[in-house]
Amino acid sequence: MQIGSVTTPFGRRPATLALVKRQIETSKIKPGKTADKWKVFRDASEARELLGLQDRSLAVLDALLSFHPDTELRQDAQLIVFPSNTQLTLRAHGIAGATLRRHLALLVEAGLIVRKDSANGKRYARKDRAGAIDSAFGFDLSPLLMRTDELAMMAQQVVADRFALRRAKENLTICRRDVRKLISAAIEEGASGNWGNIEAMYIGLVGRIPRAPTLSDVNSILDEMELLLQEAVNILEMQQKDENNSTNGDQSERHIQNSNTDSIYEFEPSSENEQGAKAVDDDRPKREPVRNFPLGMVMRACPEIAIYGPGGTIGSWREMMGAAVVVRSMLGVSPSAYQEACEVMGPESAATAIACILERAGHINSPGGYLRDLTRKAARGEFSLGPALMALLRLNGDSDRRTG
Repeated sequence: MQIGSVTTPFGRRPATLALVKRQIETSKIKPGKTADKWKVFRDASEARELLGLQDRSLAVLDALLSFHPDTELRQDAQLIVFPSNTQLTLRAHGIAGATLRRHLALLVEAGLIVRKDSANGKRYARKDRAGAIDSAFGFDLSPLLMRTDELAMMAQQVVADRFALRRAKENLTICRRDVRKLISAAIEEGASGNWGNIEAMYIGLVGRIPRAPTLSDVNSILDEMELLLQEAVNILEMQQKDENNSTNGDQSERHIQNSNTDSIYEFEPSSENEQGAKAVDDDRPKREPVRNFPLGMVMRACPEIAIYGPGGTIGSWREMMGAAVVVRSMLGVSPSAYQEACEVMGPESAATAIACILERAGHINSPGGYLRDLTRKAARGEFSLGPALMALLRLNGDSDRRTG
């Protein structure tokens, strides 16, 4: 919607509601409010991307502020500056005229300044008999004073995001280094396992890191890199366990963590008779509870369960566990089997296991027996969700990043 017209850096054009609203709001600044103009400028500089500004825009804003005689912006003072384009060009380090007009327009659109035009569009000031400015026409700096708190918060958020991105990049670099060292050592020492496949997955993850990654990009890749690291550690731990114990028929139970990370059917349970036979071997030391993985990663690997969440989406572990109860019933898993899984694995990991079962429901004959088999393995410390999630991630693809 448009109201009237105003003179803009590009000539006269219709005024938008947003521009008119900003002009009205500048008259509502809290009485007595003051702010250091250079502090406000620094905050606007930090928040320039959020404001849609460029470096040249900040140079023009700096030039405009330099024409305000006081260090402070005060509600009860004259906040209109009226330099000519020639004066502005000089103080903005020789910026070209067309570029100057373009960045003045950006500052207006960002809501940092407001144009107060004279009848003929010229910028000037009228003085009273005492020599004080009575009225002025040019650029009103009032929006900067009005938005000081908002700009400060925006600047703090940008700094916090920058710090989080730097920390995430550091964590990703460390995790990459650890995975690379494990793979190289395993290959050099001839450790059993499909290390070539793990290396290919590592190279694929590294290759998907954008040139200028966002925090979301880095966190997403870090999740998968940590999962790959855990998978490599699991393989080596299982090999160490094999070396320390004279294994027998137990090897057939360890398919959940074997080195064939390509297999999506790693969870396929044995027959009920075999499961009953395995249940008697419970004398071995218990390990730590099954590791929980980030909810975002679980949802990328197991998107099917989302439709059973409230409104067809899942945004928290509470919603995930609620959806798992619905899916458990739908798959025919008994309440006692799911309760036991929650007690042994933890409720988050049990819900994740149900989500994995749902993804491969067409390939699992007995979801209930399957979950009981996983629960027994978890009780003996022989179960990890990592391989299943990694396989499902490869199968379903990380659509969030690929379409980003």
